[in-house]
Amino acid sequence: MRRWRKILLIVGGLIAIGAIAIYAWLFVDLPSTEQLYRRTSAPSTRILDRYGRLLYTISDPHQGRHTPIKLEDIPPYCRQATIATEDANYYSHPGVDVAGIVRAVWINLQGGEVLSGGSTITQQLAKNLLLSPEEAAQRTLTRKLRESILAWRITQAFSKDDILALYLNEVYYGNLAIGLEAAAQTYFGKSAGRLDLAECALLAGLPQSPARYDPLTNIAAAKERQATVLDLMAKQGYITSDQAQLARSENLQFAPAAFPIEAPHFVAYVRQWLEDRFGLEAIYTQGLVVTTTLDLDWQRTAQTIAARHVAELSKDKPNEPGKNVNNAAVVSIDPLTGEILVMVGSPDYFSQQIDGAVNAAIAFRQPGSSIKPITYAAAFDPASPAPLTPASMILDVRSSFPTKEGDPYVPKNYDQQFHGPVSARVALASSYNIPAVKVLQHVGLPRMIELARRMGITTFGQPDRYGLALTLGGGEVRLLDLVGAFGAFAAGG
Repeated sequence: MRRWRKILLIVGGLIAIGAIAIYAWLFVDLPSTEQLYRRTSAPSTRILDRYGRLLYTISDPHQGRHTPIKLEDIPPYCRQATIATEDANYYSHPGVDVAGIVRAVWINLQGGEVLSGGSTITQQLAKNLLLSPEEAAQRTLTRKLRESILAWRITQAFSKDDILALYLNEVYYGNLAIGLEAAAQTYFGKSAGRLDLAECALLAGLPQSPARYDPLTNIAAAKERQATVLDLMAKQGYITSDQAQLARSENLQFAPAAFPIEAPHFVAYVRQWLEDRFGLEAIYTQGLVVTTTLDLDWQRTAQTIAARHVAELSKDKPNEPGKNVNNAAVVSIDPLTGEILVMVGSPDYFSQQIDGAVNAAIAFRQPGSSIKPITYAAAFDPASPAPLTPASMILDVRSSFPTKEGDPYVPKNYDQQFHGPVSARVALASSYNIPAVKVLQHVGLPRMIELARRMGITTFGQPDRYGLALTLGGGEVRLLDLVGAFGAFAAGG
């Protein structure tokens, strides 16, 4: 009896030692499942128009674009394609594919590297979000077992739908796209909710090897992989063979650029404002949702009109050669609020021929006669010395004005004519140059420049830099500021 007791103690001790060893091997320093959501990728900052339509997604260039969405916003075809491809028994197992684990152990016992372990969707999440990058990169039995334990724990802590949503928001699809929403925008220029069967199948096939199946560089391999996904979906009863064939034959329309963007000049303007106000780290890590004042419908219309007008001006006509015009800019604001509704910086942002990426809406440009109303506004100000009225008479005759350089300044009207006595109202409406210079001389450069500054034009600088030609456009302004200044007129002051 004493002998059996001794044997039992020895066996019990060995079991305890073994349990401690296994615990130290697999369980010590195993991450908690509570960290699952804390380690997700930082969401990207999104810039939206006034109605919530996406203009652009800003992401850390060293990480990727990431826009988490709810499971109900993901099309059923995308969910089914992912499950059929990555984890056919997803909703029936406890987070671990036991057959896959047995296969991994067998390969390990034979002295081979663990090349395939039947990783489930939950195991992939555990590896990517809970294990350290160093451990996740290992192809060992230890990593596979620790990953499996974590996957089982995750399944106990979260619902299957929550786990699937997290996976679809965190898996890497290539081209810096993290998650299905970013992938849909990157490859198809649309939100995930608008993906059809063919598009879902193509995206579901990417995570296995995003570079090999990249449709933007190897469409043949991507289509072959898509066909495999569709076959798996049909085999598992998600779709019929006819649906699979129809999806295979669909002509996919990919986004024109890897990173779709609307209103690019405006987006760059907003991005710079965000960087100045919040800093780069906030833009890259805090997932800001920036709802702007831009109206995307108006923006697209203005872009089309600008391009068409430039083309029309540069076109040769009978007995009249085309003008040397290749660029244009458009700004539209709400004069009561100052909200920017439209900002077109060039007819084609991506045209290198016209330096299209340069935002002419905020670049310094001479305004020509469009600055004259500010000169007259300064003259009409009742608080100014000897204010004019719209009925004040001005002589539109040949006139010479002194300059700092000592040379006379003799302006001419655009029609090369003199019109004699004209009212200030008629002179401004007709955009006569000589009366405008006389009005500026009457007002004085400092007063006119001060009014321009109060109206939002801050680019003129010190008055001694300019002469009377300022009222004819001799100084540089930004179109955005000039439109804002004219907003004061539209708002009644």
